[in-house]
Amino acid sequence: MTIRESAEMYLETILILSKKGDVRSIDIAKEMNFSRPSVSVTVHNLEKENYIRISEGGLITLEEKGKEIAERIYERHLALTEIFELIGVPKDIAEQDACKIEHVISPETFECIKKACESMKK
Repeated sequence: MTIRESAEMYLETILILSKKGDVRSIDIAKEMNFSRPSVSVTVHNLEKENYIRISEGGLITLEEKGKEIAERIYERHLALTEIFELIGVPKDIAEQDACKIEHVISPETFECIKKACESMKK
């Protein structure tokens, strides 16, 4: 399954926001610091591709394939941030770097990083 980095960022944002409550386009725009019109276009494209569902009332929920991608990216984000912090990177920089790397890292490398992170915590 191939999906662009920007779409992954939207799906991850929807996942994070959904943990706090209902998600609407305006919430995504505020969280990502994007304009409402650009968010609206992307959200409707994600709906067309069946990554998300938009209710009559404008509530946005992840469809199964969108949720799988969002959870994979978010897991990478959390693990990469954690390992960067474990090796001494300041939290804000660790977050920024993890956000960049989470989209391009191979599954094999990520699995090795997860294992290394677990052994570092012991």
